[in-house]
Amino acid sequence: MELIVLFGTFTVLLLIGTPVAFCLGVSSFATIAYIGLPPVVVFQRLNSGISVFALLAIPFFIYAGELMVRGDIARRLVALAGAAVGHLRGGLGQVNIAASVLFGGISGSAAADASAIGGLMIPQMEERGYGKDYAVNVTVTSSIIALMLPPSHNLIIYSISAGGRLSIADLFTAGIIPGLLLAFALMVAAWAVAKKRGYPTEPFPGARAMLGLLLSAVPGLILVAIIFGGVRSGIFTASESSCIAVIYALAVTWFVYRSLPWGEFVAATLSAVRTSSMVLLVIGSAAAFGWLLAYLRVPADLVSWMKGLSDNPILIMLLLNVVLLFLGTFMDMSPLIVITTPIFLPVATAYGVDPVQFGIILILNLGIGLCTPPVGAVLFVGCAVGRIRIGEVIRTIWPFYLASLAVLMLVTYIPALSLWLPAVFR
Repeated sequence: MELIVLFGTFTVLLLIGTPVAFCLGVSSFATIAYIGLPPVVVFQRLNSGISVFALLAIPFFIYAGELMVRGDIARRLVALAGAAVGHLRGGLGQVNIAASVLFGGISGSAAADASAIGGLMIPQMEERGYGKDYAVNVTVTSSIIALMLPPSHNLIIYSISAGGRLSIADLFTAGIIPGLLLAFALMVAAWAVAKKRGYPTEPFPGARAMLGLLLSAVPGLILVAIIFGGVRSGIFTASESSCIAVIYALAVTWFVYRSLPWGEFVAATLSAVRTSSMVLLVIGSAAAFGWLLAYLRVPADLVSWMKGLSDNPILIMLLLNVVLLFLGTFMDMSPLIVITTPIFLPVATAYGVDPVQFGIILILNLGIGLCTPPVGAVLFVGCAVGRIRIGEVIRTIWPFYLASLAVLMLVTYIPALSLWLPAVFR
């Protein structure tokens, strides 16, 4: 009955349009009241959920990404990507994906990637004769590459949700090969659709122009090396690297590029504060919700049920992926990481899946959910930027879904894709 109160209240609130953070908090409060525990437990768990030092990395990485977006970094990365892959079939679509790889290593946010890259690329693609649906499809699906690459703050949330015992450096490293594999799969899908529709290629600008664009983008690309190299080598922690990222972003945009006027600086600061506040409130509310699940023995019961269902790890991991994909279509990513990690991580590890590998599976899976209706946050951003209805996009996005799902299956059943690189660096 307690679980009926918990999930029933949550579902009703979600269906009537209540923000996710309040759905989690109110349903937790209602369940606590039904059980008879002191209501203050909810606020204690909420406070403890966000009183984690490692979470400081999230607002600072968000802030660094905002500064980079408004400080002309994204435009330079798009130009570099255009010179590198624009000559392939569906040139600007390939540029869009390559730019997401470069920018994803700076922002770590799918929504920021879709907004920044989409704002630059979608109008250009329309002007060159690309279908608006194709432009949005490429932008939306390629933005989830940012979730896999350092400094993905979702990997930080996963590490904390797993009890804080997983190395953030290992998670950052583990996401690199799957992220690049996802980029390759999406480029193949973009090429196939572009060939079918007869979309053009872009001329190669020449080696001299390519070198100039590379030099122009180097200050922004150095940030990736600072974040990844510093955390991986142990010179500083993820929280410290996020602060360094902000300082470096300010230095580059103010003194090197001179492209961040005061108004844009204020706008970037306010936007980072709003985004960080929403993310941390969701994490805190989800921590209370997750504690209740543990109190009601949901993870332990689920492990027992699945072990009785099958001993085949292939079937169990397939079932977990289906459940996560379904959940990802209804909830945003951050609360799902906090809620599902304590539930599904014990199941995965019981069947021999490494916690680092499961983290990459979880992030990629929920990232695909960000691109699917009815609550696909990144899908909404892409459609808003492209000024197109969601229904028009969904009708033609399936080749990119298939590419993403193929990579998800590879990451699920080939552990080396996630675990080989961390072992090499370790």
